[in-house]
Amino acid sequence: MKPQLSDHFLSREPSSIRMAQIKFSQRHDNVSAINTAIGNVTLPMYPAMQERMFNLNSDTSPFKDGVVKYSTTVGMDETNEAFLNVISASGFKTDNLYSQITDGGSQAMELIIVGTCGPAGTDKKPLLLLDAAYTNYASMASRLGRKTISVSRNLEENGKFSMPDFLEIEKVIEKNNPGALVVIPYDNPTGQYINLQMMKKFAEICVKHNIWFVSDEAYGELHYTDMPTSSVWGITEKMVPGITGRRISIDTTSKVWNSCGLRIGAIVTDNQEYHQKSVAENTANLCSNVIGQYIFGSIAHETHADLQKWFKKQRSYYRGMLEKLTLELKEKIPGIIVSSPEASIYSVVDVRNIVSENFDAADFVDYCSSKGHVEIDDKSFTLLVSPMDGFYTVEAGQLNPGKTQMRIAYVETPENMAKVPLLFAELLRQYLK
Repeated sequence: MKPQLSDHFLSREPSSIRMAQIKFSQRHDNVSAINTAIGNVTLPMYPAMQERMFNLNSDTSPFKDGVVKYSTTVGMDETNEAFLNVISASGFKTDNLYSQITDGGSQAMELIIVGTCGPAGTDKKPLLLLDAAYTNYASMASRLGRKTISVSRNLEENGKFSMPDFLEIEKVIEKNNPGALVVIPYDNPTGQYINLQMMKKFAEICVKHNIWFVSDEAYGELHYTDMPTSSVWGITEKMVPGITGRRISIDTTSKVWNSCGLRIGAIVTDNQEYHQKSVAENTANLCSNVIGQYIFGSIAHETHADLQKWFKKQRSYYRGMLEKLTLELKEKIPGIIVSSPEASIYSVVDVRNIVSENFDAADFVDYCSSKGHVEIDDKSFTLLVSPMDGFYTVEAGQLNPGKTQMRIAYVETPENMAKVPLLFAELLRQYLK
């Protein structure tokens, strides 16, 4: 006799984002993996952040004596100012905004679900997502006993994800009475760019139906169009009367600042009561990583002009890689659909036109992780990608579009990313054979 696991643990499987890495770690051959399954950026951090990291024992460092104390739960003043400085550098006002430091964007997601949805164990006030939706929202909601609902976006033959009809969104809201709508302007996983005009329409719906408007801005400024920068903070009271007091954004140091491992994020809101209660909820977690807070706090002192130069540099790096890989995938695999590189650091590929109806992306990913390999320059490689079925909320009996779709993250070195089209094409050929 042994103690029983909870029903939640018994039903839990690894995230589709981590599935390939876990499977590959069990492999014992000489194959190297190019890991595009996880958004684990491999670029150097912003220079001012590097300087603090390399000089933790300097005279100006709070850690010079080897003492590492808790910060307040809300986070260091300087770190909160850093996140507000970033918003301001993008051209948005930060007056009357409240910032709270979290353990990466992931904990921010958890706190927002707790703060806007529920009560736990019921279907009341679910979280409304736009499918395909970042899979960890559903995972976090499940952990917390909350429910998610969604409206669908479809990947068209031309590589564009369609936007859901706004009348359909309103019907879903009227039927399910969600607590909050989550929009990712620089979308993960689709790479879709949700511009300010679209954000305005979402804001109007949130006001009309009295729900929270949550904007996940982990990839802020990483867009590859000529449109203005998009953010929930670009939606003013003048544009959408009533929007004040219902806006929440999620930010993180992970992507734009190339520091995934710092695990520093933030919740920013224009609702003082929400801010106070969210900090109160998080007192049980004491505080976020203080060394990470200190490192990112350096951004509080950077000029807007220098931050804009950094954004431009980041965009230039990813844009060239995205466009090149999209073109080469289409050349090597006729009939493949690749999502248009408009924003963030991901592409969705769909092989529905070149596989049978029984194809399962998760099984293909398992093959690549466990035994697939391709010889390139006398070395053996395989490719790790994320199956997309976990990014969709699908009712029983419905076809999951993610069964033929996979997400590729642009996080490996340029040399390794250049191998991705050949690897994907050859591994798919092997698998189908």
